[in-house]
This record gives sequence, structure tokens and C-alpha cells, in this order.
Amino acid sequence: LEEAAFQLQQIFRIDISIALNILGIESMRAGHCRVAFTCFKLAADRGYSKAQFNVGLCYEHGRGTEKDLEKAGFYYCQAASSCHPMAQYRYARYLLQHGPGSHWDGHHKAVALLEQAAVAGVTEAQAYLGVFYMRGLQPQEKKGLKYLLLAANSGDAQSRYHVGVCYEQGLGVQQNLAEALRHYRQSAAAGNRQARERLRA
Repeated sequence: LEEAAFQLQQIFRIDISIALNILGIESMRAGHCRVAFTCFKLAADRGYSKAQFNVGLCYEHGRGTEKDLEKAGFYYCQAASSCHPMAQYRYARYLLQHGPGSHWDGHHKAVALLEQAAVAGVTEAQAYLGVFYMRGLQPQEKKGLKYLLLAANSGDAQSRYHVGVCYEQGLGVQQNLAEALRHYRQSAAAGNRQARERLRA
């Protein structure tokens, strides 16, 4: 009986958190940012990862509350630890740009989070990793190209442009100008200005 009561309590807590998060999203859409932030915060403090991510966004962009990158990082970290893919991406970016403590540890943790988010299908993480591996101190071009292709195939025009550059310059792949042109054309058709300029050149 105690176990059943505990299970009901957990379900009730989760349902309340989901309802608060939905209320927060609807309030944000209606332009009631403070109300939205309050709803997200209540659900986040109950351990609901989607709400924790939304609180992170509110703190990062100053919606419904004062802008505070440290608090944004804290809530992204909370949501990332529950395997929320977008939070993993945002927290990784936070660690790379504002991370406290040992730079090396933060750097490794950020890359691991980016890879988890990329595998989960977060296009932004795939694109970020693609460029990261191409431009690192010790470039890993094949790895970079793999992530750029994933992002490009998810519709990211900038990554498609970078894939074109890889084929044009032979980065992580055998040089192939016809293939480079194909990627530049696709990127340009999706509105990428750099790809249009490259085609003119």
C-alpha cells in the first residue's frame, strides 16, 4: 500500500510539472513572460527536465526574469543530467564560453555533451561539432565532415556550405569539385549567402 501511495505521489508530481510547463509555454506565447517564468520555475524545482531547460532559456535571454548566464548554466546542467538533448547542447556551449574551473575538464565534458546531443539528432550540436573538429588545434577532418553531413542532411544550409568547402579543398574527403558544386548549389538554394558568393567565384 505504501508503495502504491508513493507511485501515485510520483505520478501526481510529474503531472503537475507537465501542466505547469505547458502553462508556461502558453503564457510565453501570449507574451506573459513573468507568468511563464514562474510556471517554468515551479516545474523545474520539482525536477522536470523540460521546465529546467525552459528556465535556462529564460535566464539566458532575460525573458520574464533578469538575464543571468550563471543561473542559465545551472538549469541547463540540471536538464542535461536528465539527458535532455537541447539542454546538453546549451550547457556544452555554456561550458565552452563561460565555464568555471579547469578549462581542460570543462572542455572534455562539453565535447561529450555535444556528441550526445548530436547523436540524439540536435542539428545545432551536429553543426557546432562539425566546425569544432575542422578548426580545432588538432583538426579531425573526417570526424568534422561526418557531423557537418549530419547537420546538412537535417536541413542546415550553413553546414551544407561547409561540406562544399570540404569537397573543394579535400578536407576529410578526396577533393571533388563537382561534388563541391552540388553542395554549394543546395546551400545557395536554401538561402546561404556564402554559398552564393562561392558559386559566383
